[in-house]
Amino acid sequence: MKLSQEQQNFFDTFGYLLIRELFDPEETERIIENFEWSIQNCGGGKDHDGSGRTMFGGPIEHHVEMCALLDHPSILGLLGGVMGDDFYYCGGDGNYYSGNTGWHPDGSWGRLIATKTAFYLDHLTRDTGAVRLIPGSHHPDHFVRKEGIDVNNSLELFGVPPSEFPGSIAVETDPGDIVIFNHDVYHASFGGGTRRRMFTMNCTICPKTPDQEEGVRQYLQIHSPGTGNFVTGAGMYFPPMVDTASESRMAHLTGPITIHDQLFPHLARDVVNKEANV
Repeated sequence: MKLSQEQQNFFDTFGYLLIRELFDPEETERIIENFEWSIQNCGGGKDHDGSGRTMFGGPIEHHVEMCALLDHPSILGLLGGVMGDDFYYCGGDGNYYSGNTGWHPDGSWGRLIATKTAFYLDHLTRDTGAVRLIPGSHHPDHFVRKEGIDVNNSLELFGVPPSEFPGSIAVETDPGDIVIFNHDVYHASFGGGTRRRMFTMNCTICPKTPDQEEGVRQYLQIHSPGTGNFVTGAGMYFPPMVDTASESRMAHLTGPITIHDQLFPHLARDVVNKEANV
């Protein structure tokens, strides 16, 4: 797929895009099957009891077919249209969610540094856990940011529950739909059940200026396996992602690997593998 100029304008202005039926029913069925395999075998899904969120890292990195999402023409077209064809893939998280998720942004960069591409694997409405967004809240001069409003405290502040915060929207989705949004956009979810399935692909721009380079380094300092001193066995990624990568896929991996290994040299793949063989 190729984004239209109108879609690019929409993303720049409002901070998100919803793409209906990016995947056909057969592809969607395979994605759900492979996600379930991953969270059940690699992500603690077998112990999920609904009392809280179950989350695991690298949701597309444990299964060869899931790794191939980074090769999918529609995903490449979407990410390339928003961030440039040379974007960096920087991991993600897979989830069984339970209950509400309060309002929050994933960053406050003040410019486009990173996006979250979200795969919602259940039919979700505004009352059953669909993602809520505050369009435009990625802009530093948006009133929520400019006035320092605690959106989760809106009932006490304005007599309006957080789920009905003025200017927010519910983005209702079906499996196969994709939502991509700027990490700076405020987002939340209300009314979800005890096993709401969702996974993400987090990506950054390929930096071209010193300011962008610093932004991407700060992003990976916060959003990478090294943040929690987590050993993947492959440095920045779990082994299947790198071991099965084509040259074109590696174009999206090499930059983040280099920065991650500079930030966390003790977790670089070569170092970890060398120590494991001692």
